[in-house]
Parts: sequence; structure tokens; C-alpha cells
Amino acid sequence: MRPLTEEDVRSSFVNASPDELRLVTLPADFVLTDWDHLDFLAWRDPRTRGRGYLVAELDGEPTGIVLRAADGSSRARAAMCNLCHTMQPADQVVLYTARKAGEAGAHGDSVGTYICADLSCHEMVRLAAPLAPNEVRASVDLKIDGTKRRTEAFVGRVLETAGVPR
Repeated sequence: MRPLTEEDVRSSFVNASPDELRLVTLPADFVLTDWDHLDFLAWRDPRTRGRGYLVAELDGEPTGIVLRAADGSSRARAAMCNLCHTMQPADQVVLYTARKAGEAGAHGDSVGTYICADLSCHEMVRLAAPLAPNEVRASVDLKIDGTKRRTEAFVGRVLETAGVPR
């Protein structure tokens, strides 16, 4: 991902009202971000419970969305993140929703998907899991590419029917 300034990040959000933009709290270590290591930028808001942010590059431009984590807990024992395709204990995967951009979002339309609760998908795909006997590890590069593609597709769903240029 190309390096972004605080202004780049704040101006990238496509589904946030001006009031919500004022509330955006960047990660404490934002100035130390290793941009070469990131496929997208995602973080939980440390001041607002249940709020998260995701910024991906679509057509070479940063495109950010505001996320809201669902309240409640799952009775499942394990769950899979739909972005990084990592199986985790159920309490570490959360349903996140994002209000659609434009008129659709103004009318209350939203999209959702299950994502790692701490939004660390870009790290999860880089961790080497221990192999079981007779198990073959998929290429880390393929996992990274798949996560990036699925993240961009989710951000694209927020833009659908919004009249927002892509």
C-alpha cells in the first residue's frame, strides 16, 4: 500500500458523515506504519466501542469505510473471517457492518461480513500455522492476494449503487 497521510485517510471515507469524520481516531502508532507491509489499513477505534475503520486502495486511490461491530456473542466454537479466511475461536471473529455510500446509505442500506475482531487480517495471513501430518501449506503469497482481493471487493460493495466513482 502506498504511504498515506492523516489527511489522506480522513478524506478517503466514502460512508461517513462530517460528524463521524470528526470522531475518527487514528491508531496511536499511525506515524510508525510500515506501509510496504500493508495490503490495506484497518484498525479499531480506541475511543468508540464497536467502531472500526478500513482503508483499501481501489483503482489506485485510498477508499475508506467506517465499520460497526455487531453486539452480542456467538455460540459457535470456531468461526472463519471472510477476508483472510482464517479459522479462529468464535469470539475472535465479529460481524462488521458498513453503511453504504451515497443515497443508499442515507436510506439505511448496509452490507456486512465476518472479520477478525481486531481487524488484523493482514497479519493473520502472514503467520505460519503449524502443519498437521499430511497437510500442505498454501502459498503465503496466495493467501495475501486473496485477502487483498476480498477486502477490495467488500469495500466495493459499500460503493455499489452509490453513484460514487470507482
